[in-house]
Amino acid sequence: MQITREDLNPCTVKLTIVCEPAEVKDGFSRAFKLASKNVRIPGFRPGTAPRHLVEKQVNPDALTEVAVEEIIKTTWQKAAAQENIKPFNSPSVDVKKVSQEDAACEYEIKISLEPVVELGEFKGLKADRPKIDVSDEEIEAQIEHMRRDAGKREKVTDRGAEAGDVAVVNIRVDGEEGDGRTFMVIVGQTFEGLDKVLTGMEAEDMKRADLKFPESFQEADWRTKELSVLVTLRSIGTMKLPDLDDEFAKTLNIENLDEMRNRIKEAVLVAKKEQSDNFVNEQLLDSLVHSSTIHVPDSMWEQVAQQRLQDMVRVQQERKKSLEDLATEYGKTLEDLANDVRAESKTFVLRAQAIQTIFTKEEMKINDEDLNQELFMMAHEYRIEPKLLIEELQKNNSTQELVHRSINRKVMNLLNAHAVINEIEVK
Repeated sequence: MQITREDLNPCTVKLTIVCEPAEVKDGFSRAFKLASKNVRIPGFRPGTAPRHLVEKQVNPDALTEVAVEEIIKTTWQKAAAQENIKPFNSPSVDVKKVSQEDAACEYEIKISLEPVVELGEFKGLKADRPKIDVSDEEIEAQIEHMRRDAGKREKVTDRGAEAGDVAVVNIRVDGEEGDGRTFMVIVGQTFEGLDKVLTGMEAEDMKRADLKFPESFQEADWRTKELSVLVTLRSIGTMKLPDLDDEFAKTLNIENLDEMRNRIKEAVLVAKKEQSDNFVNEQLLDSLVHSSTIHVPDSMWEQVAQQRLQDMVRVQQERKKSLEDLATEYGKTLEDLANDVRAESKTFVLRAQAIQTIFTKEEMKINDEDLNQELFMMAHEYRIEPKLLIEELQKNNSTQELVHRSINRKVMNLLNAHAVINEIEVK
């Protein structure tokens, strides 16, 4: 067996292995024995028929595939031991050549090594924290949103469209086939050209116009284009909002309007506090990774990236769209989107490795109380009963997620406790 070694990085070694003819013949022999057990030859028990009879019944491609598995299985670990390599997880293999006739097999194998972490100073990291406050305007905006949720939509038939009306609009581009595209919009909140056209139109009115569609428009193929279109206002609706008084508060099981404002302020403060904590944590983790030397095998973050891309594909399929559509929505090519996911996945893995190293270095422990606390917090986050959540985690063999979250929380609490935080004004 000939071995050529290449150290790709401190955690990944590539071996190019050229097998000996005897190793190849042995692999094909074992593959044939495995295949012959599934072949039925009249007059012979499975696995006992003469080879020349069985060979006629065995698919040669399938035989080669099994033989390669057998050859690699018996040679790569010998090669790793010879090179004094201790694998961290399962390797990836790229077969370059295989031939039963020539008794030849050559393949490349990437072997992952244990991560290497040299922590920088993690006590005394610096971060900025925005000052938290809730303005009267924010409270009133939340109340207005609640009134809209409780409001009733009424069809408008006696006037033209006004700002704030909900309108069903059809837009057909001159020269395009079909009946155009239909949207539900809020008049005054689309874009300048369309808002101007819609204002004053009555139901079933039609207008021709030249519209310059903004870069943020939902239809990707119309973005930034100036198109001649026919706009048809299918229907107009307006919201009948409840009066802003104590009776409205009582419909929400709140004693009065003042109590409603107090509760809203508390809720907004909690949300802003969470955003502020996340902002600080992001800075601390960035500083931690940048001040440390962390090497991980490529396979670790590649697996995370692959899973994330698969999840994105699934979500897009549920929306009856493709990953290419999502890339277009972000103003990216599919390749750029995939590269961004890979970069984010690598950052995620580097951070996780640093956190795990601190957890070990500080001799932290996870107990049942920690796991129960994380379960209840996770249940609140996903708006599900803790009992149902633990059943779901057990069903999917994902209970380790609670451990990972607990480790992360303990380490982040430690980093925050020793961090130098500078409060800043947000304008």
